[in-house]
Amino acid sequence: MCGIAGIINFGKETIEGSLIQKMTDSMAHRGPDADSYYIEGGIALGHRRLSIIDLSSAANQPFTDASGRYVIVFNGEIYNYAEVKALVADYPFHTTSDTEALIAAYAKWGSDCLRHLKGMFAFAIWDKQKQELFIARDRLGVKPLYYFLNDQYLLFASEIRAILATNKVSREIDADALADYFRFQSFCFPDSPVKNVLQLEAGSWAVIRRGKMERSTYWNVAARPVDFDFSDRTLVQKRVRELLLQSVSRRLVSDVPVGAFLSGGIDSSAIVGLMAEAGSSKPNTFNISFGEKEYDESVYAKMIAGRFDTNHTTILLQPEMFLEELPNALGAMDSPSGDGVNTYVVSKAIRQNGMTVALSGVGGDELFAGYPFFMQYLQLQKLSWLWKAPSVLRKLAAGAAFTVNKGGRTGRIGQLLQMQGYSIDQAYPVFRQILSPRLLRELTTLGDGGSHGQLEVQLAAKKEDMGRLPLLSQVSAAEYLGYTQQTLLKDTDQMGMAASLEIREPFFDHDLLEFVLAIPDSIKKPEFPKSLLVRSLAPMLPDEIVFRKKQGFLFPWNIWLRNELRSFCDGMINNMAQRPFINGKNLLAYWKRFLKEDPNIRWSEIWLFAVLEYWLEKNQIS
Repeated sequence: MCGIAGIINFGKETIEGSLIQKMTDSMAHRGPDADSYYIEGGIALGHRRLSIIDLSSAANQPFTDASGRYVIVFNGEIYNYAEVKALVADYPFHTTSDTEALIAAYAKWGSDCLRHLKGMFAFAIWDKQKQELFIARDRLGVKPLYYFLNDQYLLFASEIRAILATNKVSREIDADALADYFRFQSFCFPDSPVKNVLQLEAGSWAVIRRGKMERSTYWNVAARPVDFDFSDRTLVQKRVRELLLQSVSRRLVSDVPVGAFLSGGIDSSAIVGLMAEAGSSKPNTFNISFGEKEYDESVYAKMIAGRFDTNHTTILLQPEMFLEELPNALGAMDSPSGDGVNTYVVSKAIRQNGMTVALSGVGGDELFAGYPFFMQYLQLQKLSWLWKAPSVLRKLAAGAAFTVNKGGRTGRIGQLLQMQGYSIDQAYPVFRQILSPRLLRELTTLGDGGSHGQLEVQLAAKKEDMGRLPLLSQVSAAEYLGYTQQTLLKDTDQMGMAASLEIREPFFDHDLLEFVLAIPDSIKKPEFPKSLLVRSLAPMLPDEIVFRKKQGFLFPWNIWLRNELRSFCDGMINNMAQRPFINGKNLLAYWKRFLKEDPNIRWSEIWLFAVLEYWLEKNQIS
């Protein structure tokens, strides 16, 4: 796990070392163990290292292959690097690093090396002979890669702040991307918050030569056929278990101790149980506990820790401690997000307890139909007759739904009834929105977001592929393209790395994902919370964990924004009201209504504006 950066000057003027150094210095948190760069004429590559595999200095980057032709900077982990090394046995390895396995694979296969890789990664390889740069991202987009390209320069990095550090990019907000942020709490591919700074697509690669970029995708979440007989439920569950164990085993590859987040819920308990089965030593588990017994789940975490004989640490976190860390968490955001603050606080606590790598249970809900809208989507399909009814009838039904509740579940149904259909590409954005189209029009000058936002574009492009999946898997695929990729994985990376902690997510293993997406709804439909997952692992998880009422510590944001965080939010909201893309009077009135405890206004809506303003000011974005 590291931070990578690079510059190509197409005029071939030699790049000053201070420029690439500024880029790597801005990401020091991503790699506190080593810092170096490579410069040759108009190409510069920089690297910050967090040592995980082969801790020796011989594995430091930028790394040159044995022939001297290729130079690589690499962020992430290749979990199956030992298998890859065996496939390129003629290469003269002189380290035990996954970095050298990766560059040897590229030297042998070029872009085809990607199909051999199991891991999370973003990397760049400079070919001295061809004078071209190859960049790539892992299938699921766990590791980020941003870039800026014009006729003079290519700049790329693991973080936006590294590109900004060059001062070669205008610090201007991408106004066209703002609607997606307000609707879905993060900036959607290919956009970023900064104009002309883009995200490389997950599951894709690109070659840059003579100032031109050629792109190609090598993986599609919705178009991976699986050759398996799904008629036998027992065999399906057996295969799910095998793939889960394989995924966890892959993510235990490390030359430093590996820990795990343990909340005491189904997902994290499953990961810990599989760690105990796959590992050669006792798992290191960490639970964040709270003094308020009403919310505290540490008793369940201790139950799992005892069941699997882990080295367990309970970290007491008071709400006041969380508030104290809030400025650091906001400062750690490389890209503004309405989510993710919790991950920063937990990651920092685990890092301070000696861990460099930790496994997380994120992704279980997305893969095993753990969210309410999975079942809501099934119910929606039963209302298909409504879309065949006269438009007048649909408008009446929509009006009634909006009248009942403009912002809640019935309000979403009203939105759906006003649309032309009920397929996943149309339904999913409505299920996942934070600001509704009506509210977006009221509080901003951005319109209602329409049907041409980046998420809608991505879903429409894969509509045909998703339509061949079972209904519940259609939601999972949309989740991957939406919240998972754009918010969850992005926040996990930026907040974990802000604390110099590598977080690995076994539920986001592409082999596991492809298989589970092919499972029929009749097997996956949850009879109780994530029943397919639980039954596949039975009798691993005790009933006390599976059937307990889900608690989950909910930080009292509603109270904080009106009290402890009122001054902060008031300043941010007032400043935001001056922005040209905001309806200032309406936003200030909305804030006042929130302070007066209007039940129709959610704290998450207010928080989006406060976080964005903080990020714009901190990064001096106009």
